[in-house]
Amino acid sequence: MNLPSPSLVIDRSALDHNIATISETLPGRHLRPHVKAFKSTALAQRLADAGHRTFTCATVREAEGMAAAGLGEDLLIANEIVDRDQLRRVAAIEPAVTLAVDSEETIDLAVLAGVRRLLIDVNVGLPRCGCVPGDAGRLADRARAAGIDVRGVMGYEGHLMMVHDRASRIRKVERSMALLLEAAEAVGGEIVSAGGTGTFDTNTWANEIQAGTFLLGDTQYDALDLPFRLALTLECSVLSINPEGWLVVNAGLKSLGMDHGNPTWLEGEVMFCSDEHTTLRCNEPSTWSVGDRTRLYPAHLDPTVAKHERMWLVDGEEIIDQFAIDLRHW
Repeated sequence: MNLPSPSLVIDRSALDHNIATISETLPGRHLRPHVKAFKSTALAQRLADAGHRTFTCATVREAEGMAAAGLGEDLLIANEIVDRDQLRRVAAIEPAVTLAVDSEETIDLAVLAGVRRLLIDVNVGLPRCGCVPGDAGRLADRARAAGIDVRGVMGYEGHLMMVHDRASRIRKVERSMALLLEAAEAVGGEIVSAGGTGTFDTNTWANEIQAGTFLLGDTQYDALDLPFRLALTLECSVLSINPEGWLVVNAGLKSLGMDHGNPTWLEGEVMFCSDEHTTLRCNEPSTWSVGDRTRLYPAHLDPTVAKHERMWLVDGEEIIDQFAIDLRHW
């Protein structure tokens, strides 16, 4: 292969496996894939081809890009927006985009901008956005009184994604979703949206799951009992070899999302990452040459992808395709 270095590389067999695997558990509209994880309309199209035509977005740019690519049949921006220009952009997208709100202020701003469809965002335990469950019905009434289509509720149990014991994860998700179902009863509508890759098969209470990392994977989720494969690696080049036992490669903090820790290197130990370099400890530095290629597995997919402009699809040593990361920015 003759790839630029560093490059994000996707293994085709792992990608196909991940799509087929999640589709068995969450066919069609039971999965609302979260495009923030992979930020590529080409990859979203592969999910659409597998029957998943509804999508979750985190930003207006993602929603605009998905609609422009013909993937805007049913888009949810699972995020509160208060910037007036961004809200006007949301209102201009066709078909109408659904927006998450959690307060009188976010509802009133959405109404003023002309947004037509909302979900009430409910806090189900993660200290982030979302109203208290008992307030959801009142907020829905306020939005409907202004002529807005309130489609239901959403809540993200992100604090439970990395519960390693499966039985404990199920119990905690059930308690979290009881809060969302309480709100759903008061709000009405057809949508109860929640979940992520870590709870894709243990959250059986929501009627759609907003998973995204499953598609390409990262080492944090790979530590769980999930059936997905690591499909994405960062291919980089050896720049320097020290006879005391370390290599330096040309990818670092500006190429990798680091908030979940260091990447993983299967051929040795990651010592540390710096701006443009990662230092790797190996047992036999004499077996390596300057210019050799090697691959790192990112610990956090989403911010890693957002640092790059494209990904390369490979089958073994053959380059099959390249995908633009065309949904970056806000």
